[in-house]
Amino acid sequence: MKIPQPSILQIPHVFKVPYVILADKAFALNEYTMKPFQGEPERGSIERVFNYRLSRGRRVVENAFGIASSVFRVLHNFLRKNSTFQYTPHGSLDMETDTEIILGSWRNDSESSSLLPITNLPRRSGNDAKEIRLHLAKHFATNGEIQWKNRY
Repeated sequence: MKIPQPSILQIPHVFKVPYVILADKAFALNEYTMKPFQGEPERGSIERVFNYRLSRGRRVVENAFGIASSVFRVLHNFLRKNSTFQYTPHGSLDMETDTEIILGSWRNDSESSSLLPITNLPRRSGNDAKEIRLHLAKHFATNGEIQWKNRY
């Protein structure tokens, strides 16, 4: 995926931090997925500052996806109603009659062209992931500090 190599956040630290995906508490913590600390950390603590900064970053991403999906929905509806070509040919979408549901042809696509099933992965976080999260928490609390962090 051409993800950059881990790098040092700020001198004098020597701990290299990998690029990560921002996640919520539903995801597993690992070296490439950061999730908030559990519970309600104490006001002004590095854990609480980390949770806020993680949430702030996730909000930016969620807004971008929300805008993209909203635009796609409008485009999708426009193409379905006004297109001179068959954007969704008859039978490609699920249909419902008075007595049955007729499944769309998209359901017959091969696995290589559709979403693959999610495999069951262990949920226990490794020490490396916890160390990365703690380092990020310390970084957020000391470098680029938010002045009002103790009120949050």
